[in-house]
Amino acid sequence: MSHVKKEMISFFLTSKCNLDCIYCYTNKEASRHKNQTLSFEFAKLGIEHFIKKYPHIRFFGAGEPTQAYDLMKLIYDYSYQIVGDTLKAEMQTNGAFNKEARDWIEKHIDIIWVSFDGPPDIQDYNRPFYKSGKPSSPVIEENVKHMVANGKGLVGARVTITDNNSKRQKEMVDYFSSLGINYIWTDPLFPTVGDKPVSDDLTAKNIKPLIDMDSYLEEFIQTQKYADGKKIFYGSFLACNFDEENEYHCRACIPVPHFTTDGYISACDMSLFGEDKNHMQDFIYGKWDKENNKLIFFEDRIKQLQSRSVKNMEGCKDCPAMLHCGGYCLGEVANETGNMFGNKRYTCKSIIQLARKIDINFGRYKFLHP
Repeated sequence: MSHVKKEMISFFLTSKCNLDCIYCYTNKEASRHKNQTLSFEFAKLGIEHFIKKYPHIRFFGAGEPTQAYDLMKLIYDYSYQIVGDTLKAEMQTNGAFNKEARDWIEKHIDIIWVSFDGPPDIQDYNRPFYKSGKPSSPVIEENVKHMVANGKGLVGARVTITDNNSKRQKEMVDYFSSLGINYIWTDPLFPTVGDKPVSDDLTAKNIKPLIDMDSYLEEFIQTQKYADGKKIFYGSFLACNFDEENEYHCRACIPVPHFTTDGYISACDMSLFGEDKNHMQDFIYGKWDKENNKLIFFEDRIKQLQSRSVKNMEGCKDCPAMLHCGGYCLGEVANETGNMFGNKRYTCKSIIQLARKIDINFGRYKFLHP
């Protein structure tokens, strides 16, 4: 179940968000897509085209999905009309929603990933409410506990690792466990998506990590053993393909569809808008022809995405971890080097270190990285 096999239809419901995360990669305040919402007509067309092949739907950004709660219900209901009980639903949420949304989520969503950075002092610093600056942790704690007790499926944590929480990973495990969360994925912080790549160096030799990666890895390895002893899954995005060999990194290499608020089909969670003529355009492989109500696909970009294999990446050919990495995250690589076939050297180093110190091919992940 390597990450490339996470085949599903993702809906970027809205660019609206009720939190003001200090590291938000969408750069939402500078975007002309502020307060955009996905068209249901576009979503319907996408469902009709893909749902029988991928009877798994996923609600994602660019903002907070529950800010388009009514649209989320419409998309779910329309998908269910076509594939019935074979439908699986997943969402990534900030967890800061009202009781009405929570009740619906508990009844309909099978896999719920809450973007949650740890104990209240960390969470409230990193992810306060928008404009008011009020702490988000009390609302999220209440919602998580309720969903764990009353929901139909997994409630897991997706943690952004910053220098604020990197050395407190065991504490995070205990905190999440106290809320009923037993499945945790960690992601090291990466740069915001902007108009230009972080570097024009295709091997990213001059890019420095936003956190102390050595400190994160040292603490992660210890914490993974600690969590295992408590029968809690504790993973790292660096190791999202450690469960089996694969020459591709993720579903962007298939590619599977992500429907954007501005009417395009993207292959990647980081390529959120089709109208932005920037370095992330290689991930935009289709669009909605609104006038004729049909989908148009860009075959050249599909072929390019499908060719993104470690076998075609010069910087990966001699890497001992290449088949347990797949060239790492296409979105991050493109955002930081300007080319999805480049390499994030500091991340490469970290993945190799991790592969030498923890088990690989140890059995397939039950729940793939969000």
